[in-house]
Amino acid sequence: MTSNLQFQNDLERLLAIMPRKVVSNLSYEKMDDVIEIVLDIGRVPEVRHAGGRIEKLQCETVNDEDIAFVTSHLQEFTHDNRSGIPGTLHRISAIRNRQGKVVGLTCRIGRVVTGTIDCIKDICTQGKSILFLGPPGVGKTTKLREISRLVADELGKRVVIVDTSNEIAGDGDVPHPAVGSARRMQVPQPEFQKDIMIEAVENHTPEVIVVDEIGTEPEAQAARTIAERGVMLIATAHGNCLESLIKNPTLSDLVGGIQSVTLGDDEAKRRASQKTVLEREKQPTFDIVIEILDRNTLAVYKNTSEAVDYILRGWPIRPEIRKVEEKHDEIKVEPKPEIPQDAQDNSMNFSFSRQKYVEEVKPLKKLYLYAVSRTIVEKLIERLDLNLELTRNIEDADIVIAHKNFAKGGAKILSTAKEYRIQIFYVKTNSMAQIQKVLKDALDIQPGDVEPLQGYADETELALDETRDAIKSIMEGAESIELAPRNTHIRKLQHELVDQYNLTSTSIGEGEARHLKITKH
Repeated sequence: MTSNLQFQNDLERLLAIMPRKVVSNLSYEKMDDVIEIVLDIGRVPEVRHAGGRIEKLQCETVNDEDIAFVTSHLQEFTHDNRSGIPGTLHRISAIRNRQGKVVGLTCRIGRVVTGTIDCIKDICTQGKSILFLGPPGVGKTTKLREISRLVADELGKRVVIVDTSNEIAGDGDVPHPAVGSARRMQVPQPEFQKDIMIEAVENHTPEVIVVDEIGTEPEAQAARTIAERGVMLIATAHGNCLESLIKNPTLSDLVGGIQSVTLGDDEAKRRASQKTVLEREKQPTFDIVIEILDRNTLAVYKNTSEAVDYILRGWPIRPEIRKVEEKHDEIKVEPKPEIPQDAQDNSMNFSFSRQKYVEEVKPLKKLYLYAVSRTIVEKLIERLDLNLELTRNIEDADIVIAHKNFAKGGAKILSTAKEYRIQIFYVKTNSMAQIQKVLKDALDIQPGDVEPLQGYADETELALDETRDAIKSIMEGAESIELAPRNTHIRKLQHELVDQYNLTSTSIGEGEARHLKITKH
């Protein structure tokens, strides 16, 4: 009830600076789900509701006098064109023309919402650093505000909020009551956030620091400095999920950083992986990562180090899903299932997908091609029923397949892929058999996972590719290799190919099991 009364008081202060034509068309009943009021010169005022509904008010269009009336009641706009009403959580952002004149206003309504962290209260009281991830509008800042009050008032910790846009503790010199006894340090310009973070630690002896929107590499480094000094850090970062944060070269240090490692033959065989793999570089800045799937559903990774390691190795991992009912009177926790013993023993390869294990739908991966036949790849995707989508944007890709002969010409593309830590696979030729083989390697498709391609031409190409690989192995020192069973005509082509390398091939076996054995002599 207190929060409702506070919101009503704050709302009255917002409406007091709105033009009369706007106020006369609004009522408290209509404001329950309102997110923003938009005023643009020459257009009728708009009210934007939660869920995306836009309501155009039945009144005259906004004019210069209306804009001037609102701005005259506000403090001067900051460098990022934001202002607010002291003592409230409302934020007013300006749109300017080329001469710097304000021609539009977005009035974002701030609310004190309680109960949003009920399902993770036990985690917030452990003293561990927590990173929140999620798309805009799911309530990340609201949760930071409530955690600040919880830790400061109920746990009695010294909490300092680094408030870049005054969104956590509101505008004005006095922090909003919603953050309790937590102290607030304002940031004059967004680019100074990293400096204020360090200043907070050095000057004000906090036990907990709260930061909204870590988005640059210097800010990520400042966060690591804070964590290494033993200060609990509660923050949000740009990124929808842990997997996307790992791929972000700017912010991956928050979860330990990623490096490319070359394994020895025995270790690569033990892991059933390629020789070059990605591994976590150091300890994560944050102990716990929480993905906000929607306002009432959270995916909790209680051990960031373990989660990142599992994702990089392709093992399945399911975060603990926690939900709060709308009325906050019932908390549901879905426990994390046991990881299969096979995964724990490192004896199998698994494909990881946040969608598969959180939303339980088949993951869709994006593929970027460089000098590889798009027509053949599209045909293979369709015929093998692969959950794969081609993309023309390298930054969106999960996998890159490039032609080995053209790799030098694509140095810029491939270096970008490496910067974003996207796995790169190479094809030797633009044949359907070769591309199919690389696609299966890239997607970690095991024999029997998909139906084999039908048709004589495809089978021939596959058989000859298999023969070439066997020849290479023999020339590198293998004593003998037996190939898969093939029909008479294909075996003849295989014999001819082996003869070109002065090796010996013999057909062995009976009937449908008849196949080639290749030896040096």
